Amino acid sequence: MPSWVDPVVRQASEAVGGPWGRFAVTGRALFWTPLRVCLLFTTLVLAVAWIKQAPCSDGNWTAGVQYTHLCYSDAVPLFGTHGLGDGALPHLDVVVDQPVLTGGFTAVAAALAGVYDRAAAGSGVLPEIPPVQSYYVLTCLLLTACAFLLVRSTLALAGRRPWDAAIIGLSPLLLVHAFTGWDLFAVALAGLALWAWARRRLLLAGALTGLAAAAALHAVLLLLALLLLCLRAGRLRAWSRTALAAAGTWLAVVLPVALAGPAGWAVLPALPGVAAAEPDSLWNIAVHLTGGPGADPVPALLDAVAVLVGLAGLAAVAWLTRVAPVRPRVPQVAFLLVAVVLLTGTTWSPQESLWLLPLAALARPRWRSLLAWQATEAVLWVPRLLWYLGADDMGVDVEWFFLAVGLRDVAVLVLMALVVRDVLDPDRDVVRTSWPGVDDPAGGVLDHHMDALRASPPPRAVPRGR
Repeated sequence: MPSWVDPVVRQASEAVGGPWGRFAVTGRALFWTPLRVCLLFTTLVLAVAWIKQAPCSDGNWTAGVQYTHLCYSDAVPLFGTHGLGDGALPHLDVVVDQPVLTGGFTAVAAALAGVYDRAAAGSGVLPEIPPVQSYYVLTCLLLTACAFLLVRSTLALAGRRPWDAAIIGLSPLLLVHAFTGWDLFAVALAGLALWAWARRRLLLAGALTGLAAAAALHAVLLLLALLLLCLRAGRLRAWSRTALAAAGTWLAVVLPVALAGPAGWAVLPALPGVAAAEPDSLWNIAVHLTGGPGADPVPALLDAVAVLVGLAGLAAVAWLTRVAPVRPRVPQVAFLLVAVVLLTGTTWSPQESLWLLPLAALARPRWRSLLAWQATEAVLWVPRLLWYLGADDMGVDVEWFFLAVGLRDVAVLVLMALVVRDVLDPDRDVVRTSWPGVDDPAGGVLDHHMDALRASPPPRAVPRGR
């Protein structure tokens, strides 16, 4: 029970009568199961997120309303620049800097919005709204469905700790960035892929991972995490089936688009070495300190350093997976890999932090550290937009924005250190110590499997009486 073992939840429960009673009945709810309670939490948080975004939904961004009301979203301006209102298809009719499946997601939202617009114009009953607003409403509704799927997969991956999914439903990060981009779509696909892996549906896990990679390349890191763990466990055959299914699905989605519109699509947007330094990245701060403008391409030296540091971080995670006294759990390794890529890469859009949310909730389900990190993510959004507004228009200087970036990065590093500590000392891992005999609820074929490679040879048995 979270209200018994987690001090933050115990204190918060005082608002509804205190911790769960010692003799309270569990497991017999007719309707309010843990899943439905977590979905209710998600609904309430997303309702507040929509209230935050509503001032920007009609596309009338005069006087910098997107900055003063903290409601900026990529979906609204790209509706016009990508020609979605005129029926243009991303990657086929117009060049976009999004992965193929994310472009398809925007096209589906635009098509559904067009259906509503025609119905409203013909019926006289439905309210007529600007096309960009109906498109954005449909986009947010589709992302809400993705959030529900993410909560469902997280609850399944939590094993006998279903209330860990409430970390997703009550997430400040979800409140701020659920509707500022499309990353929630790819994150939901990745969550379903991990769920399929946990259920030992290897081909389905690969297919879903391929779809997630076609929506955002961060999903490839899930395959890398599984590879490192399968190498230690000697389950490379299982990993190969999943990886081949992922590659085949990715090609099946990307290749037809590439052949139909070779000049209008981008498979590798925003990767180190081919993109400018995003404002939220450490390399943008480095460029600023060296006197260069943060919006220009990264200098060659910093670009090379970013790649080398990233590879070193990935190698460190691989070494940790190899030498840990007990094989790490899948979410622990996946979280560390994604965090390394975000911290060391030249691109870190605010919405990309959603990739860390389910992995962190599964890797270290402790409310205090997770809420502290998410608080820095939510706070960062404010100086970021006020910096765009400009100091002359009641905004802030860039130094305040850089300070918020530094605090967020420190919070992520602290969270990574806590996960590493749990890996090196499994007795601190609350997932493994909550119930006897628990190994890795998200491990699938790795769960309770003996290692083929050991960090050190097992101790020799000493015969009794000798």
